Amino acid sequence: MISETGHFALILALGTAIVQTILPLWGYYRRDHTLMRVAMPSSVAQCMLLLVAFGALTVAYVTSDFSVENVWQNSHSAKPMLYKISGVWGNHEGSMLLWVLILAAFGASVALFGGNLPRDLRTCVLSVQGSVGAAFLLFIVATSNPFLRLDPIPLDGKGLNPILQDPALAFHPPFLYAGYVGFSLAFSFAIAALITGRIDAAWARWVRPWTLAAWMCLTLGVAMGSWWAYYELGWGGWWFWDPVENASFMPWLAGTALLHSASVMEKRDALKVWTLLLAILTFSLSLMGTFLVRSGVLTSVHAFAVDPARGIFILGIMTFFVGGALALFASRAKLLRQGGIFAPISREGSLVLNNLLLTTACAAVFIGTLYPLALEAVTGDKISVGPPYFDATFGPLMIPLLLVLPLGPFLAWKRGDILGALQRLAFAAALALLATLAAAAIFARGPWLATLGIGLGVWLIAGAISEIAFRIKLLRAPAEESWRRLCNLPRSAFGTAIAHAGVGVMVLGIIGTTAWRHEEILAMKPGEKADVAGYTLEFGGVAPGRGPNYTEVIGVFKVTRAGVETVTLHPSKRLYTAPPQPTSEAGILASWGGDLYTVLGDELEGGAFSVRIYFHPLVRLIWIGAIFMFLGGLMSLMDRRLRVGAPKRARKAPAGAAAAE
Repeated sequence: MISETGHFALILALGTAIVQTILPLWGYYRRDHTLMRVAMPSSVAQCMLLLVAFGALTVAYVTSDFSVENVWQNSHSAKPMLYKISGVWGNHEGSMLLWVLILAAFGASVALFGGNLPRDLRTCVLSVQGSVGAAFLLFIVATSNPFLRLDPIPLDGKGLNPILQDPALAFHPPFLYAGYVGFSLAFSFAIAALITGRIDAAWARWVRPWTLAAWMCLTLGVAMGSWWAYYELGWGGWWFWDPVENASFMPWLAGTALLHSASVMEKRDALKVWTLLLAILTFSLSLMGTFLVRSGVLTSVHAFAVDPARGIFILGIMTFFVGGALALFASRAKLLRQGGIFAPISREGSLVLNNLLLTTACAAVFIGTLYPLALEAVTGDKISVGPPYFDATFGPLMIPLLLVLPLGPFLAWKRGDILGALQRLAFAAALALLATLAAAAIFARGPWLATLGIGLGVWLIAGAISEIAFRIKLLRAPAEESWRRLCNLPRSAFGTAIAHAGVGVMVLGIIGTTAWRHEEILAMKPGEKADVAGYTLEFGGVAPGRGPNYTEVIGVFKVTRAGVETVTLHPSKRLYTAPPQPTSEAGILASWGGDLYTVLGDELEGGAFSVRIYFHPLVRLIWIGAIFMFLGGLMSLMDRRLRVGAPKRARKAPAGAAAAE
């Protein structure tokens, strides 16, 4: 009965989304405020109905109700409770239900907390948001219903894909979807602006908090996916330029450009056309990622390989919204004006350069991801585009972006002084040079470009610190005044500095693990030793183990450093029972200097086992940097200016009331 309730709520949510789409927009064109007011309660009602549907599916998973086909296909009675719950979104149907729930939650948030928005703009935003929800709800009901029943009822389920039975994968998809779907609000704001003609600095201030929230979630989601791939897949890496990884990375790049472009539009009333176009393209890339993952055109360890019919439906949705949005944009192009004028050397100019490099990098990833698919569709030829292409195209675009990143905050709006900005960054430049020389001395054999990369990371961190120091007049004013300035700084200033420093920390991690990684592939017998990066590992053999729904063979490696025993690592090979599938679990010794990473392979002749041992210098800094970026976004989101938005004009009091006072 609970599943039927969820199914009924899903259908009601579809009807509510259709009402939310049509009636408020009709009311806007007729100037009927009664119809326009339908947008707010229908947004909230749609969210509540989807919450009921999602809760019903969750109950079915938790109670192992195998009469529901989706539960039977993706769960098992012996599965731990955490993975029973995460199994709700560990499949195509359930993940799409989570997708539309998050979409509705963003719309309901605008309805509940968007009181500072003009009525006509909020009405159009919620109407567009409802149209996206209606399209995907129709897709779920027609092709991907998670509440279909089975008769007769199976005794047990097939189980969840073993590589998805991991804590990081339990939390990675919700954050990733929140980022993907959150950009739908930027899209809805852009379409509403084109409909109403309200394209000004106030619009940019209204859209920035929602865009920032989506960017934060996507940053964390991408980082958690990278972390999962690092320690769960056993491949010894953190990023592989997998097409599904790229599908989430492209909207992140475009969303980062959108945030900076909206900042220019808010502060200087400039880049209006470009900001609107970026809002459309960012969500378009999110839709494309949804299509790639669910159409069956990609083969990946974390893609939903489903039938092409569903992919065609999503492709139709993407064509309708992207094509319709671009057509509306083109029809209003003559009415759009860029706004304020600025010199090339200015803060606006630095942000334009930021946008140019980010969007070009996004285009490079787009081509590398889709070109093999397009070539195969047209000619039937299969090619592989891997790290060599992305290293040759993406890296050179990022270097100038990172070099100029600390300069932007030191340039004035409209017209800046680049020499003055460089003088204020002299301390950061000195630290970067010192770090480069130190890295060159430590790693005397190179690679030399990597030592420059270490200096670049320090340049970014020191530049972010220098920005705060300059704004509070550190060492240039009395300590009391500097402290007062520090306390009065807007939170967005701290947020920007923390996020930029996070980029620097991430650069240090990427350079360290890419340039100085050690790798050994050995055949080891019990009692044999291996030396890697100053560590000595003694193989102590294997032992059997058993988990709640798997059996495993556990390796024992005693690790010593300078003759002192450090830790014992236990990499393993697991065999899950439902479904029967092997996985590798890495044994990792984590430290600030780097990770010692061991993977147990297959048994060989003579009692030996294949073993892979890696040392990844500074690799943890990659995810620490991502956390800094998330926290920087959170700090900026807490800024009163972004929380309050553009102020509403106060109504004039009647003359009689004023006289009475």
